Amino acid sequence: MFTRTELEIKTKPELAQLCLRYGLKPTGNRAYKTSYITSLMVFPQIALSQFEVGKGLRNVTFAFMQELSSAIEQMNSPTDEQSALIKASLEGRVLNAPDRYVQEKLLALHKAKHHLEVALGLLSQ
Repeated sequence: MFTRTELEIKTKPELAQLCLRYGLKPTGNRAYKTSYITSLMVFPQIALSQFEVGKGLRNVTFAFMQELSSAIEQMNSPTDEQSALIKASLEGRVLNAPDRYVQEKLLALHKAKHHLEVALGLLSQ
């Protein structure tokens, strides 16, 4: 990510700003540039090794992926009329109350299903 040369030409305040930007704490004494440089050079490797051992953000299980797929399937697909109402809703057309509540619920479900499909696609990579 960062090379030692690239970091050594920076001032201590610039290095401190970089650490702040990425949410890193300097390794050791804040009075020395090397404390900041060390943190900025090693964080990518530490982050990857933490990921590989399951610390912090972790991969989901195959069972979870199946459950997510099952939830998407349970939502089913909209009918032609529901698709038309969703398109009209996305264009900003609204029904009068009390039908507006059901319209908003249908649109929210459509959006949720779409986001779940996107999430499943991302998790499958």
